Amino acid sequence: MPLMKLVPPDISEPPEIVAAIRRRRGGTLFNLDLLLLNSPELAAGWNVFLGAVRQRLSLPPKIRELAICAVAILNKADYERIHHVPVLLAAGGTRAQVDALDDVAAAACNEGLFNVAERATLQFSYEMTRQVEVQPSTLKAVREALADEQMLVELAAVIAAYNMVSRMIVVSDLPIESHNHPSSES
Repeated sequence: MPLMKLVPPDISEPPEIVAAIRRRRGGTLFNLDLLLLNSPELAAGWNVFLGAVRQRLSLPPKIRELAICAVAILNKADYERIHHVPVLLAAGGTRAQVDALDDVAAAACNEGLFNVAERATLQFSYEMTRQVEVQPSTLKAVREALADEQMLVELAAVIAAYNMVSRMIVVSDLPIESHNHPSSES
């Protein structure tokens, strides 16, 4: 049982906000939506922001999902991890890479499983999540591994956004849905 109440899954008010969230989710509200809809304006802003983070950035999907999964694991946000591992696999991640993420710091050094951009992403995710401040050498490695400054900014925003998501999940003890929605989390 979540530590914060979820609104009923058949919520329909305010109609424009609920409809926008349902559109982005393919018609179904997730438990995270049912938590956020306790504050409709928060839910509306979250939907627009996370919709952009997930669907409208230039960052390669595999890099984005590696960062999201790393944050989920580092913050012990199982809900986030369960929703995003299938997305990582669909974006080209392997089962061996997913398994290696159990230790994000070690994965960031694993040249056998992760390429240069992936290792830089994992290290960047680790430092932003655990320390907030990022070492200059890590920033340099990420900058060199990505195509341009836009992708660097987007990666930092993805990591920051999913730290926000994972903190809501953890503080509310959000339960995982009984049905799986592998591609539409947050």
